[in-house]
Amino acid sequence: MTEETGPDQELIANVFARGCSSRAAFETVTGRWASLVLLALADGPHRFGELRRRVEGVSEKMLSQALHGLEREGLLVRTDHGTLPPRVDYALTELGADIAGRLRALADLLEGAVPALDAARAAYARD
Repeated sequence: MTEETGPDQELIANVFARGCSSRAAFETVTGRWASLVLLALADGPHRFGELRRRVEGVSEKMLSQALHGLEREGLLVRTDHGTLPPRVDYALTELGADIAGRLRALADLLEGAVPALDAARAAYARD
């Protein structure tokens, strides 16, 4: 969903609007596994099994759902090489790479803040 903004009826995206496609993409990207998949693919194309090993704890079902969602939003491309045994690669699109770069900055911030995060959790648990 978009909003009309003036006499020329220019449409703008609004991630807070339930029907806006930017909100659907935001929900996909911020899903439990999708952001980790985007970060993993930032290094370059990976096969399904490689992603499963890289993203510890993800089940085949959840990885498959994350990959389908990211492909639907145009953030990755799935390439089936048509070989036997089957070989399928997943790679980021330009938009997916841009988003992965921004997620990397967030991941770097969080990784650098581990001592503070651990201290906050410990303090919370004591209360």
